[in-house]
Amino acid sequence: MKNIQLGWVGLGNMGNPMVLNLLQAGFEISVFNRTKDKETPLLDAGAKSASSLQELIATCDIVLTMLSNDAAVKEVFESPTGLLSKANSGKTIINMSTVAPETSRYLNTICNQHHIQFIDAPVSGSVKPAKDGTLVILVGATPKNFEIAKPIFDVLGKIAIHVGEPGVASSAKLAINYLLGLNLQGIAETVLFAEKNGVSKEDMLNIINQGACGNGITNIKTPSILNDSYPAAFALKHLVKDLGLAKAAGLDSPLIHPLYDSYASAEKEGLGDQDVMAIISSLRKPQ
Repeated sequence: MKNIQLGWVGLGNMGNPMVLNLLQAGFEISVFNRTKDKETPLLDAGAKSASSLQELIATCDIVLTMLSNDAAVKEVFESPTGLLSKANSGKTIINMSTVAPETSRYLNTICNQHHIQFIDAPVSGSVKPAKDGTLVILVGATPKNFEIAKPIFDVLGKIAIHVGEPGVASSAKLAINYLLGLNLQGIAETVLFAEKNGVSKEDMLNIINQGACGNGITNIKTPSILNDSYPAAFALKHLVKDLGLAKAAGLDSPLIHPLYDSYASAEKEGLGDQDVMAIISSLRKPQ
C-alpha cells in the first residue's frame, strides 16, 4: 500500500498535520494548494508539489481532499481544470471534507461516470486529534473500497467506521456535530448560570468533569473557558455551516432551531473565526 502515490488537496489546520502523519508513516504524497506557501512545511518533510489538480490526479493513485465547504469541494472536482476535467479512469478520490449528504451522493455519481472510485470519509475530531493521528473516520464506501483505503485511515485515525455507502458518512458527521453543538451550548449555559448564582467557573467545571456529565469535550474545553481564550481548534463558523447542513438534510428536532440560531448569532457578532467554545462569549452578553 505504501508504494502507491497519494495526492492531497487542502492544507488547512486539519490537512497539514494529516499529511505530515502520512509522510511519517512512509507514504509518498504529492500536494496541491492554491496558497503555495502552505505547501512549504510539507515539501520540507518530503512531499512533492503538483502544479495543478490535473497533474495531481494524473500522477497519483488515490487523491484525498480536505476542504472547507461544499462549494470548494465541488470546484475542485468540477472546474475546467479540476480532478474530473480529464480522463483518469481507475483512480480513487477520498473526500474527507464535511459536506451535505446530497453532495457526497452527487460526487459519487459523477465520479462513477468518469470510472473513478469515490469514498466519503469525513472525520470526527479537530486539530489535536489530527496531529496525534487519533481522529474518528466515518466512511461511506463499498466494502471493497473501504478495505483499499483502510491502511490510510489507520494512520490518520484511531478508528475508521464503515457506516454504509457514500452519503451515509456525511449524515453521520452532521449527526455527531449536532451533538457537539448541544454539548458546548450546554456547558456554556451551565457555567454562566452557575456564575450568576455565586458558583465560580473553576468549581462548576470541576463538578462537571468529576461527575457523570463529564466527557472528552468538557475536559478539552475547560482550559479555554478558564482562560477565557478561544483559539480555533474547530472554528465556530464551521459548526454554523454544519448545523445548517443538518437542517437542510432534514433535522427538525426541538433543539436544532434554537441551537442553530445561537451559533449563527455568535458568528454575526464576529466570533466565527474563534473556537466553537467561544459560544460562551456570545451567551455572556446581555440578550
